Amino acid sequence: MNIKQAKDYIENTVRLYLKKDEFGEYRIPVVRQRPIFLLGAPGIGKTAVMEQIAQELNIALVSYSMTHHTRQSALGLPFIAHREYEGTKIDVSEYTMSEIIASVYEVMEGSGIKEGILFLDEINCVSETLAPSMLQFLQYKVFGRHRVPDGWVIVTAGNPPEYNKSVREFDVVTMDRLKVLEVEADYKAWREYARSKGLHGAIVSFLELKKEYFYRIETTVNGRSYVTARGWEDLSEIISLYEEEAMRVDETLVEQYIRNERVVKEFTAYYDLFNKYKKEYQTEEILNGTVKAQGAERARIAAFDERLSLLGMLTDKVLSEIRDVMEASDYLMELLKNLKAVKAAVEKGAAGYGEGQLKITQMLENQIQGRKKQMESARMAGSLSDRDRRRAKRILRFLEEEKRKLFLERGADGQEEFSHLKRAFDRETVSLKEKTGKTGERLSNLFAFVEEAFAEGNEMLILVTELTVNNDSARFISQFGCAAYDNHNKEMMLSERHNSLQQEIAALNL
Repeated sequence: MNIKQAKDYIENTVRLYLKKDEFGEYRIPVVRQRPIFLLGAPGIGKTAVMEQIAQELNIALVSYSMTHHTRQSALGLPFIAHREYEGTKIDVSEYTMSEIIASVYEVMEGSGIKEGILFLDEINCVSETLAPSMLQFLQYKVFGRHRVPDGWVIVTAGNPPEYNKSVREFDVVTMDRLKVLEVEADYKAWREYARSKGLHGAIVSFLELKKEYFYRIETTVNGRSYVTARGWEDLSEIISLYEEEAMRVDETLVEQYIRNERVVKEFTAYYDLFNKYKKEYQTEEILNGTVKAQGAERARIAAFDERLSLLGMLTDKVLSEIRDVMEASDYLMELLKNLKAVKAAVEKGAAGYGEGQLKITQMLENQIQGRKKQMESARMAGSLSDRDRRRAKRILRFLEEEKRKLFLERGADGQEEFSHLKRAFDRETVSLKEKTGKTGERLSNLFAFVEEAFAEGNEMLILVTELTVNNDSARFISQFGCAAYDNHNKEMMLSERHNSLQQEIAALNL
């Protein structure tokens, strides 16, 4: 299976393991909650999907790499405890709490979240002294004398032996206590993730043309060479920063992330070509609807690779702008809840505002502290996504700025202060509407260009498909509409239905 399928399967398993009966007991007893063993090549996103699952289920996540653990750190250190049995004093061996289990309790205490995932990576690379204890842990969730708290699901991961010399294969007794998921690198699944994360357009377009370069590990005369999904994502981030600083991206940079000489040379050459297309085709003019006719004509007669690259960079640009709009929309929807709470408090205590009632500045301060505590709780639990963090930061910035302004304008009553808040919120709303309108126009201009340059070719199918499968663009079109998308989507659905009917008729052999 691919990593996306594995993610769905693990998420469903965690949901079921945490399902309780009417008495608050877990439906599947802890001893029967088989740990999940995610077996796959390095760098395909095993750790990343665990973070996504924790964020989506709103549970905690504690991650450990087992290669860094000795028997003492995993099981705890021995010490002598004094006991008395039937009047006889006896010294017995005890163990301190495992560092791993202690981390689980720390997260529970700090975040207030009592359920989560304990993710142990490289579990088939444990030291020789620790290996015998793994069977007990995998069956009973016990390290030394201490159990993993109820409500924590064990997910493990490891690489097949061909990728890691440190791997020790589990015996049948151990494997029989695991739910084994074998995961393979899959470009299609990764591409969907790459679009949603906004990875650099040059990387996505290059791999669309060279899918065989997405993931490869091989031994050459020069030694081991490898290209992984992790490498492409890290390269995307550094390229974006290089471009912001007007620094040159060359082979020396690329080979720090992509350890295959041929792929490095081909991608670097493509990256230069990608920037050449961006400049020559005047992508901003295309999206602004001011491109000249010869631009569309050049695209129409271009080679397939060039057309696909052009479409990729245009689509990436629009999707990036749509993502910004949807993040702003989510931020305002969340902020609105805060302001509604303030409004309700003001209306409830309007007659006696200032006489035992909280001032709006104090209400805002309470909300600020509550938001910060919520962020810190999610951060400690490992369930704070980048998107959630950006939204929370924007809300905090708004609340802190408006609180400061209200403090400087002391003397106003509650209704006046709230009117000030409302005006500030309305300005944010107007800004979003303007941005939404501009983004909608640029999306329509993209459709118009693709129509003119490629008519109803495969490029239009690719564009409609991209907008359909991307979560942000699907939400944007659903909320704000796009006539061009609706028309072409409808036409393609009719065409698919027509082709389906033709196949059914042919199958009847009439």
